[in-house]
Amino acid sequence: MHEFPLSWLLTAFTVYTALLFFVSWLTSRKADSGSYFLGNKKSPWFVVAYGMVGTSISGVTFISVPGNVLNQNFYYMPLVLGFVLGYIVIAQVLIPLYYKMNLTSIYSYLENRFGFFTYKTGATVFMVSRILGAAVRIFVVVLVLHTFLPEGSVPFWLVAFVFMFLIFLYTFKGGVKTIIWTDVLQTTFMLLAVFLTIYTIAQQMDWGVKDMISAVNASEYSNWLDWEWSNGTNAIKQFIAGMFITIVMTGLDQEMMQKNLSCKNISEAKKNVYTTSITIVVVNYFFLLLGAVLALYVNSHLGGMEGINLADAEGVFTKAQTDKLFPTIASQYLGLGVGLFFIVGLISASYPSAGGALTSLTTSFCIDFVGFNKRSDLSEERKTSIRKRAHASFAVLFFIIIVILNIVNNQAIIDLVYLLAAYTYGPLLGFFFFGLLTNYKVKDRFMPYVALGSPILCFILDYVGNQFFGFGFGFTILIVNGLFTFLGMFIFKEKEKFVKS
Repeated sequence: MHEFPLSWLLTAFTVYTALLFFVSWLTSRKADSGSYFLGNKKSPWFVVAYGMVGTSISGVTFISVPGNVLNQNFYYMPLVLGFVLGYIVIAQVLIPLYYKMNLTSIYSYLENRFGFFTYKTGATVFMVSRILGAAVRIFVVVLVLHTFLPEGSVPFWLVAFVFMFLIFLYTFKGGVKTIIWTDVLQTTFMLLAVFLTIYTIAQQMDWGVKDMISAVNASEYSNWLDWEWSNGTNAIKQFIAGMFITIVMTGLDQEMMQKNLSCKNISEAKKNVYTTSITIVVVNYFFLLLGAVLALYVNSHLGGMEGINLADAEGVFTKAQTDKLFPTIASQYLGLGVGLFFIVGLISASYPSAGGALTSLTTSFCIDFVGFNKRSDLSEERKTSIRKRAHASFAVLFFIIIVILNIVNNQAIIDLVYLLAAYTYGPLLGFFFFGLLTNYKVKDRFMPYVALGSPILCFILDYVGNQFFGFGFGFTILIVNGLFTFLGMFIFKEKEKFVKS
């Protein structure tokens, strides 16, 4: 065991940050609103596809998924396989819709289809979802970076402030064009960290590739399928939930779709989505493989979880403990090289994710609430001023939420993100699919109440199921949420039908 040198941590952080700012400078020259919002629709699809892998994974997967193997084996994989079906729906249904309507903010569809209140509600739901989800992802990285500093030397809030300030600086001008290219760095360094860790452990365990796969398959960690219907990790529920999670967290998410809409045309946007869907499966398998390899290494070489102070008295690990598995081993037991790549991978996992969230939130605010695409009274200079102030305000809000999370954090990051997504993205799922699957108009003024009531009903239903019937919905609560919203819209439908153009 060795302590990670603080000087190397600061060097890695500084060098990677400098690299990001160089990319930002290259991509933001002669930047305007067109490049900020949609990259002037000139983004190469293969660059977007490669970068979206890292964006979809983020710091949450980087930290939490390998550690989750300790308690949940490979039960995450059916969820990942469900992602593929979700990407197919995005490519065949949502991408053509967005390109046909020539959208900058995808929530503009709701105004055209239902009206003012549904539109504003949908945009608000997205903003709440993205703010909470992105804040959690950034929090993971800031928390781990803070643990590398000498205890008590630097307060957590200062680390969070510096991190958010740097993210604000490198994204405030270039927007989505900058994010697309920094996503490439994110994906590259995250994957290098994972592969280098697996390779180093395999060497120390005297494994070849076949030996490693055989050891993992023979272990208790390799089971993919949980058939117990009452469990949240049930394979069928995981697969179905994976499809809908992808539809809402990618297809109905402004940040993710903003990158797709920056492609040159619909054909290239579809290529991007299909390529991403296949790559996501492969990459997530390697994250789970890493988790199993880490567990086997600890049990064989480090005296079990007790040897690294992560053991629970009853052999069941808390979520906080599992989130520490990868950081602990990579930074303290596998040498300086692995530790450095882990740090850079961790930093790269958060910078573009946070920057993308800032960009998409600013876009949604400017288009959906200020009305950049409708108002002729705003000059380009005025629009730029509003955009920059919105960008800065969201950065400050992220900082505040991260500090709060540090005070109250007590559950697994990966579960927290998807739980937030299930409850906040559900109304978006209902809104969009009611619009796509029916030709009804709705009583627009009631839609904010529908969007608020659906998550509340879901929470009550899930609580009763767990407390009295031993049944947990798991991630499928997202689907139930969407169904409640769909039902609410049906109840408040108008007799007059919508005529699709």
